Amino acid sequence: MSILPILPVLIPFAAAILMLLLANRTAAHRALNLFSTLLLAAASGFMLQSVVADGPMALRIGGWDAPFAIAFVADTLSAVMTCAAALIGLTTAIYSLGAVDKTREHHFYHPLLQLLLMGVNGAFLTGDVFNLYVWFEVMLISSFVLLVLGSTPRQLEGAIKYVTLNLLSSAIFLAATGMLYGMAGTLNMADLALRIPHVEHRELMQVVSVLFLVTFGVKAALFPLFFWLPASYHTPPVAVSAMFAGLLTKVGVYALIRFFTTIFTGEDAELAHRLLLWTGGFTMVTGVLGAVAQYDVRKLLSFHIISQIGYMVFAVAIHSPLAVAGGLFYMLHNIAAKTNLFYMAGIMKRLGGSYDLRRIGGLYRPFPLLGLLFLVPALGLAGIPPLSGFWAKLLVIRAAMETGHWTLAGIALGVGMLTLFSMIKIWNEGFWKEHPDSGHDPADSSFHDLGPEKQAMMIAPVVMLALVTVAFGFWFEPVFALVDHAARELLDPARYIAAALGGAQ
Repeated sequence: MSILPILPVLIPFAAAILMLLLANRTAAHRALNLFSTLLLAAASGFMLQSVVADGPMALRIGGWDAPFAIAFVADTLSAVMTCAAALIGLTTAIYSLGAVDKTREHHFYHPLLQLLLMGVNGAFLTGDVFNLYVWFEVMLISSFVLLVLGSTPRQLEGAIKYVTLNLLSSAIFLAATGMLYGMAGTLNMADLALRIPHVEHRELMQVVSVLFLVTFGVKAALFPLFFWLPASYHTPPVAVSAMFAGLLTKVGVYALIRFFTTIFTGEDAELAHRLLLWTGGFTMVTGVLGAVAQYDVRKLLSFHIISQIGYMVFAVAIHSPLAVAGGLFYMLHNIAAKTNLFYMAGIMKRLGGSYDLRRIGGLYRPFPLLGLLFLVPALGLAGIPPLSGFWAKLLVIRAAMETGHWTLAGIALGVGMLTLFSMIKIWNEGFWKEHPDSGHDPADSSFHDLGPEKQAMMIAPVVMLALVTVAFGFWFEPVFALVDHAARELLDPARYIAAALGGAQ
């Protein structure tokens, strides 16, 4: 056993406790938030290196052997996802130094970010279905408080919609977990993979699998369960929106991947895969149509979260090695690009005075470098070569064609064109056209009021994530080799099961 699988949970937890002990020292909170995310990035990177070299690893807690112990299991997928979470945590910690006001900092903004990271990493690394439910609740509680910090009416309205539907999802999750335990007699994921093929009442097992699909569909914002997301993600500070956009829906996608490659396979997953296939297509279309209709930058980007989730779920439903690898590559690309676009939205608002594209403009002439930095994630999201989004879309669409899903491949291509249209819309309205207020001077904006240090703190994460998008595009092969390795582990989970159960097989 190794202690590595629990470090991405312990590090943010310890940082949050230290911050709470230093309740009135916001400067210490900022330093601890930054230091913790740096330490988390180092631990996650080391864990990924170890998993790739030596295979999946497990830690069993509580003095019990598998499958009764509290299990943390790291395979290539979970290690990659914790690295992605660490990157987004680090960039958000830096961005927050320039963007978050002192009032929110005083109300424990930084400890809440750490608790959210703890919940996200716990979901990625847990080897037990009930503990996955627990980590989802940790995420829900911390994200709800982050949503309402500031207590504006719009925030409270968005938070109520967010928490109501997610609580309903949690209730379905708990019911499905109880049914699964009653049928299989275990909740350890690896043990379930061995027991479920021998469980009687196959029809009821399909029902349980669909219940989990609904639960994770809500978390991932799948059609038609997505309406809570565009109603809530535009209401908190942009640093919070960016972290939500990068990570929270991806936890739902991760859970879908884990359940429908490890636990529910074969006949038990056939109905769920068919539902996921067409749900992914509808999610792509409805998300991008919602985005095209928006003029509020954050609402537009929120609808694009939904659309891009459709690609990932579509890839998982195809269930071939290339499709799963493509879905994982797409998820990593989207985490960086989408988070970056929300960071850019915050800078655009401070420079232009509004999130409404009809009320801003003329940003390119005084800030050409900023305009180019926007184009990197925007064109990446649209799938323009040689950026990361091109390879992500190519893998998914090629996998669809190879398996005969021509209609959905065509839908994916059409959605890509509409994505490009909406990114050009932001560019034209925000950067290219003249500002509708002829007297507006960007030099007098709230961005310049921040001072050079805080400005640098807001721009640095944009540069970091833009470099990730470019690197994934130009150095596609090593990244694909990593996700391909993860996909093959998922589709043949023998090593995961052996690591999780140890000698209890």
